[in-house]
Amino acid sequence: MALIFTALIIFAVIYIFISTEWLNKTVVALFGASVYMILRIIDSEAAYAVIDWNVIFLLISMMIIVSITKDTGIFQYVAVKAAKMVKGEPLKILILLSLITAVFSSFLDNVTTVLIIAPVTILIAVELGISPVPFIINIAIASNIGGTATLIGDPPNIMIGSKAGFDFLKFIIVLGPLVLVLLVLFSCILWFFYRKKLRVSTERKARILEFDESRAIEDRKLLIKCISVLVLVIVGFLFHGLLHLEASVISLFGASLLMIISGRKDVDAILKDIEWGTIMFFMGLFILVGGLVETGVIKMASEKLLAFTTGNVEETSFIMIWASGIFSSVVDNIPYVATMIPMVSDMEAAVGSAAIAPVWWALAIGSCLGGNGTLVGASANVVAAGIAGKSGYKISFWEFTKYSFLIMIFTLIVSSVYIKLLFF
Repeated sequence: MALIFTALIIFAVIYIFISTEWLNKTVVALFGASVYMILRIIDSEAAYAVIDWNVIFLLISMMIIVSITKDTGIFQYVAVKAAKMVKGEPLKILILLSLITAVFSSFLDNVTTVLIIAPVTILIAVELGISPVPFIINIAIASNIGGTATLIGDPPNIMIGSKAGFDFLKFIIVLGPLVLVLLVLFSCILWFFYRKKLRVSTERKARILEFDESRAIEDRKLLIKCISVLVLVIVGFLFHGLLHLEASVISLFGASLLMIISGRKDVDAILKDIEWGTIMFFMGLFILVGGLVETGVIKMASEKLLAFTTGNVEETSFIMIWASGIFSSVVDNIPYVATMIPMVSDMEAAVGSAAIAPVWWALAIGSCLGGNGTLVGASANVVAAGIAGKSGYKISFWEFTKYSFLIMIFTLIVSSVYIKLLFF
């Protein structure tokens, strides 16, 4: 019992530091993992075994692919082209850039998508003579909605898919329709909120039409290679379940192939773009959660949740979607999901894999959409606000949250109805 209590205290302290970022979360997670092993809460062999290498290699591989692709300028090209397509109309640009961000975030890391799209968006807004703040806020929100749709769109989905055995195609089939509905409704909300606010002169619109999007493309040959590999990887994702290959194997093949054919001899430069801090954070987190599993803490928690809901999967699903949404709006959704996964796994052992499926989907939906609850709810939000701040447009916690929290509540309501109609 003393070991369980010690494990809980350490985990709680580590979780607080991770959520508040008083110290670097990667350092804190690795420190906590090492303490667990030193105190024999989990032995080193078991600790290294609980690391989900499918998640690790999938993240690394996609980071490599994005690192090479972003150098082509294709993302900036698409943003400028979209602005010109709607003749420089601010409201239409806002809606279109939000939808483009959502689509990119479904197949790429949403933080990287925001890093690429946000600077171009600010440039467009400045040329129109309007504040880029509404654009930046809504791009961040759209990235979190879009990232919900696929296995690789958001790290929580990668983690859930790996543990629950849901492949890429399964995510698209189950969550794709929901995200499409949410994006349509989100576009309507944008129109309602900004239809009278985003108006500019004809002269301002003409400035956008003068942009030359072709200048954004820096390497056409590399672009063709990147698109070819991306298509190959996505097709591989669609069929990796049928091929009996992990998604990480498909992405690792694509990443290594792109490094070979890209002609980039400086591999170290490519590898520097990998967010190694994030990768190490995941490793430390897996060990921490593995320690809670080893001590039986997770099993006790799952039994209490099942007892509370009397084994009712429908009730458990709705509790999961809202609890995940609220928690993920105030703390990092990655450690939250890492903690919940073994709990749902234990519940699965009690009620069966087919019956527990709605709970898995509720966890994915709540943790991804919950990121829109506050400014600190998702990394994409923080990054977007940071980019705006560096450009002279400060976005306060309240300015972001008073709008995004309403979006989160609305999307969770719609998602709850969707889960009800789909599974119950």
